[in-house]
Amino acid sequence: MTTGMRHDRDGAPQPQRFVISFAGFNRPWAVWIAHRLEEHGHRVALQRWDPQAGRGLTEALEDLARSGGRILVVLSERYFSAGTRTDEEWNAALRTVTGAHPDRFAAVCLTDSPLPSAVAALEKTDLWGLDAYEAEYRVLRRLELPTDRIGTESGRRGPRFPNDPPEVWGRVPRRNPRFTGRNDVIGALRSALTEAPPGASTVTLLGLSGVGKTQVATEYAYRFASEYDVVWWVPAEDRPTLRERLADLAPALDLPRGAGSYGEQIRAVLEALRRGTPYHRWLLVFDGCDHPDDLIDLLPSGAGDVIITSRNREWAARHTSLVEVPLYARPESVTFIRRRARRLSGDEADRLAEALEDYPLALDQTAGWLADSPLGVGEYLTLLRRRLDTHEAVTLSDDYPLPFPTALAILLNNVRENFPDALALLRLFVFFAPGRVPLRLLREFPAADVPEHLAGLINDQIRWNAALNKLVQFSVVRLEYSDLSVEEGGGGLETVQLHRMVHNIVRDDLGEEEAEQLSRAVRQVLAAADPGRPTDSRLWPRYAELIPHLETAGVLTSTNPGIQNFLLHCLRYLILAGEYRTCLRLAEETDGAWRSMLGEDHDQVRELSYHHGGALRMLGHFRRAEVLAKSVADRLVEERGDRDLETLRATSTYAGVLLGTAKFEQARLLLEHAFTTYRELLGEDDSTTLNAQNNVAVALRLLGRYQEAYDTDLDTLRRRERVLRVRHIATLSSGIGCAMGLRLMGRYREAQARQEQGLKLNAQVLGPNHPQTLRAEHNLGMCLRRAGDIPGAGARLRGVLERSTRVFGAEFPWTLMVASDYATYLREYGDVGEARRISEEVVRGYQSQLGLAHPYSIGTVGNLGLVLRAQGEREEALNLAEQALVGMRGALGDRHPWTLGCALNATGHRNITGRLEDAVDLSRETLRAAGQVLGPDHPMTLSAEIALAADLRAVREDVEASKHEDAGLRALMRTLGPQHVHTVSARQQTRPYWDFEPQP
Repeated sequence: MTTGMRHDRDGAPQPQRFVISFAGFNRPWAVWIAHRLEEHGHRVALQRWDPQAGRGLTEALEDLARSGGRILVVLSERYFSAGTRTDEEWNAALRTVTGAHPDRFAAVCLTDSPLPSAVAALEKTDLWGLDAYEAEYRVLRRLELPTDRIGTESGRRGPRFPNDPPEVWGRVPRRNPRFTGRNDVIGALRSALTEAPPGASTVTLLGLSGVGKTQVATEYAYRFASEYDVVWWVPAEDRPTLRERLADLAPALDLPRGAGSYGEQIRAVLEALRRGTPYHRWLLVFDGCDHPDDLIDLLPSGAGDVIITSRNREWAARHTSLVEVPLYARPESVTFIRRRARRLSGDEADRLAEALEDYPLALDQTAGWLADSPLGVGEYLTLLRRRLDTHEAVTLSDDYPLPFPTALAILLNNVRENFPDALALLRLFVFFAPGRVPLRLLREFPAADVPEHLAGLINDQIRWNAALNKLVQFSVVRLEYSDLSVEEGGGGLETVQLHRMVHNIVRDDLGEEEAEQLSRAVRQVLAAADPGRPTDSRLWPRYAELIPHLETAGVLTSTNPGIQNFLLHCLRYLILAGEYRTCLRLAEETDGAWRSMLGEDHDQVRELSYHHGGALRMLGHFRRAEVLAKSVADRLVEERGDRDLETLRATSTYAGVLLGTAKFEQARLLLEHAFTTYRELLGEDDSTTLNAQNNVAVALRLLGRYQEAYDTDLDTLRRRERVLRVRHIATLSSGIGCAMGLRLMGRYREAQARQEQGLKLNAQVLGPNHPQTLRAEHNLGMCLRRAGDIPGAGARLRGVLERSTRVFGAEFPWTLMVASDYATYLREYGDVGEARRISEEVVRGYQSQLGLAHPYSIGTVGNLGLVLRAQGEREEALNLAEQALVGMRGALGDRHPWTLGCALNATGHRNITGRLEDAVDLSRETLRAAGQVLGPDHPMTLSAEIALAADLRAVREDVEASKHEDAGLRALMRTLGPQHVHTVSARQQTRPYWDFEPQP
């Protein structure tokens, strides 16, 4: 069987050619052996062993021998189960082929399980359980190759030794020892990942429920694990769980932990993956993401690979490649069934596969049952046909092939008759959401609230484990284990996963009385797990774990006050965490049920309205929010008066909506009344009083009273730092308010310094894509621009706009605000054409959301006029500038800073279109008003003075023009410095302009 080493005339060994034959399951070993042989100068070809059904083993082995070179076979149980042949067939084929080619075949072995006896002719050497050095030594010795250069590397990075796991391996489901076929799918997946452009290796595995998408992704992770440093699995059925699991990667990468929340971890993880530090080769799997908007902003970029499993074809439009996961091919079905139920013949497996339409989940569950059942295949198929003919199957969507519910019904009947504990446990599981159920919740079940037979099961660990194991045996549930060490609280069973299709069928089969008992018990478990403090970002991961189960357990329609309070806590968490769409959906579903159960005036309905209105407001649905908030406030004022605490809360909420609809003065009066009354009733340092004080500052800022707003913000910040501490979300918000105030007053350097530190804290505590973090980064971008760091400002504004668009959408209020500011940046320092496109989109967005008369619609029309002026469309630009001036005067009066800014721009448009006297008159008026409203050294006042000088020169009033120009320049150098962009522009006699900036 062996042959001597080939040498050239000088006695040096010659390179040889090898073909490595392996089962796909053992690919990591084949790739590693090939790499080691190539490092020794040999040529190697890989040949996956996949004999087709109906083709003889001898013929397949003969084809392998014809490939040329020596054949090294990687032996394992999987090699011999491909095609599911008997030991007798293997022995006959091996004896025939090795006898005909005595010097061509050699083998390495990865198992100590019994193998066909004729394997002895291959003179195998064992590799399992060895280190890399010993394994390479044995391979070389078996092939009679020199062993003096073991471990030699040519410089190219090779695959990891298969016995060495990736540096980071995170919660990948256990490998399925019965995984069958799918080689074409895995090959297509591998090709799509390797051939993608740099930074874009994202592939979506698309297919029906139960077709095996998760199994394919799992198998890929194991087969190619040796080529990655990091392999991390992320359940992605819902966004809160997805974010929590992604954040868990931070400590695994040895990144700094966030201070009590997973915000910093998410930011750090995405940045580490993008940069490829500390690991360059990584694979992330997002399993079960059927809603692309939940994931798109969290997709990592960089040199690694991303796999998504989904039923949603919309991923094709989200910059991912699609790889379809079809039903099994018939040979795959037959092989899988015979691995699952060894007592079945090939013909029986074929008949069963045909009856179940090659549907993987149905095959798995049915074959798992038949493996231990005395029922024959013929009897089973008769039963299946009878149920189909009589339409006994559950009616489901078109996603479910018709035989599946029928096959599942037969399986459940067997479980009901023979394994009642397993059925009871399964029925309990279906009142949690499909997907992963933390066992921590199941262990805390209130036995007193469930049926008697289930109470006994919950209290008996042995019965519980036996029932759970039976469900696993039948592939009804899957178990997942913690990756944490025992010392870290892991090392054991962590979640039970129930497939969505099984979940729906079992739930629909339950009687009304039992269903109500079980759902009530699950609601009690969820409520008992309520951390109780949704404002504490350190507890947000625990809320994220509970959110997916609210609807399934009937929390939204519960009449229990304790359950209702738990739901309100969850909604509060969603608002604070920036998950506005989820909050709005849950609030709207709950609202109708609660109003019909409790009445319009119930305290719980009113509490729900605050969260409902908050989500509406944050998503830009201001008119709906105003109607909702006003109805609550009016009712309470009438019933309780305007000094009642609940009335104050309702009127403050209403005032917050009024700020969004530009009724600033009306809102200020309500907010100041609330603040002074809270201060009298609760004290000046109470958190509710501080919230009211913060709201007053927002109103003052929107009214253009910047110094008063800053003073109020600063006092609120100092009190919040003392009462709530520095890292509280409300304290961080006050910090942003102070930085904004400094910027709006023209104290740009101070604003920048404060906001740089504030951004770091917001990102650490809340995460990079939280709305408040985006607000902080946006304000930093504006500070940088005003301070003269033009490249830094552009990068910040562009990054915030991209993230806000991905996370919230182009029409989201925050997105429109940032887009407006980025467009003004592009007009001056970038692409004017792109600035016009964005400006027009912003105008349309604001006019659609807020109406034509809202200051944001008016101000962004003025910004668009500046773009048109830059493109040479002077008359149309003048029309828009005059329209903005008239509109802003009507909305806010003559002395609001926004009106003065529109006036400043209108003077410039009048000047360049020849209306020189009109320009001078308006410039004088604007300078006088700006000095009175904002002060003589405010940047807008100084811009008005420089603009007046330009208009005076145009009418040949040179002496007065010089006087104003000199005064403006001296003030600019004193306040902003001689090299500031505004100072330089004034020195060059470049006419100033004003950009309207929508306020958050």
